[in-house]
Amino acid sequence: MSFETPRPPSWVVCQACGDEDTILTPHVRCRSCGGLQEVRHRAPGLPGPLLRGLFNTRCCHRGDSEVSGVWRFKELILPGLSEENIVRYPEGNTPLVFRERLAERVGVEDLRCKVEGMNPTGSFKDRGMTVAVSQARASGARAVACASTGNTSASMATYAALAGLPAFVLVPAGQVAPAKLAQTEATGAHIIPVEGDFDACLRLLEEVAPTVGVHLVNSINPFRIEGQKAVMFEILQQMEWDPPEWVALPAGNLGNTAAVGKALLEARAWGLLDRLPRLLAVQAEGAAPFAAGFADQFATRHRVTATTRATAIRIGDPASWDRAATAIRETHGEVIAVPDEAIFEAKREIDRAGIGCEPASAASVAGVRVLRARGTIAAADRVVAILTGHLLKDPTPDPARMTSLPPIPATAEALRSALA
Repeated sequence: MSFETPRPPSWVVCQACGDEDTILTPHVRCRSCGGLQEVRHRAPGLPGPLLRGLFNTRCCHRGDSEVSGVWRFKELILPGLSEENIVRYPEGNTPLVFRERLAERVGVEDLRCKVEGMNPTGSFKDRGMTVAVSQARASGARAVACASTGNTSASMATYAALAGLPAFVLVPAGQVAPAKLAQTEATGAHIIPVEGDFDACLRLLEEVAPTVGVHLVNSINPFRIEGQKAVMFEILQQMEWDPPEWVALPAGNLGNTAAVGKALLEARAWGLLDRLPRLLAVQAEGAAPFAAGFADQFATRHRVTATTRATAIRIGDPASWDRAATAIRETHGEVIAVPDEAIFEAKREIDRAGIGCEPASAASVAGVRVLRARGTIAAADRVVAILTGHLLKDPTPDPARMTSLPPIPATAEALRSALA
């Protein structure tokens, strides 16, 4: 379809064939060709310096400030969505922290961690879900659904409960951390275990959901990407709009990689910054199709059977491949794969620095360590590592830290001996 001029503030366009739709579309894929869609925006009506000032006035200064770290940037997220349809927890406003000990271990003088585990349900997914569920409500959805390795389901279930919408979750049977399933179940969402991996769950849901009027909110949903962009806007705001040299993040289904890249390109186009940081997308070696694609300049779309103890990135056929490839190309980024041992080593360092994260989150720091050792990242570079999920999301004990010490007798003498 086409629009008369002037265009609305935002619209949806197919990245494959260019067909367009409104922001109230119930379809996550193009109705003409089945391609992934992207939300496009008219340029905000303010120049970059005034936009930065506007966002700063909304940030945690007064009682009437915007409480959401996503909707604070509404002009860059979904300006045309009516206020009555927005579902806030609120989300965002997560800390950007520096720990000298961690920076020294990694070999980078200025390493800051964006602790997304401080979002309401414990992961970055809340940023995308506030927008996806708000758009679903605005478009008249009967219910929402997702395939998940855990974090997506917990987030969707919570925002669906806030919106008063039924929620359905497909999970790979026996492959999701119990803490994440407990979160999902607590909100009243319907959990459907599937005999297969995450990719099988998503394929099945994509086939069936549109036929029964259920709104799909996985990261193939373009509105998820819009919400997840806010992490980058928030990082830039926290750094006074002076971007770092590198932004590192774990890479599973690649929605976050796509979102951060899109945020950076839009921020430059709209005058919020004049140079781009480089992106570093980090995968686990046992689930690294995107790293294989990067090695051949994305000439081939790779698919693998994913195996890694970092369950949140155990994905072998990433849905946001094309979007993420664009983000890496446009930011002159890097994609690497690291072994599980390196991920858990990085997690130990993050935990001991008093920050904490779930295993998959630590892939970002593990990747920074690898590129620093190669000399690709300089010691003087400023680096932001996004930690995507909370420590308690996946509290499975790390085998390297487990002990087999027997319990001590309940006596003062025994305790003195143990402490010694």
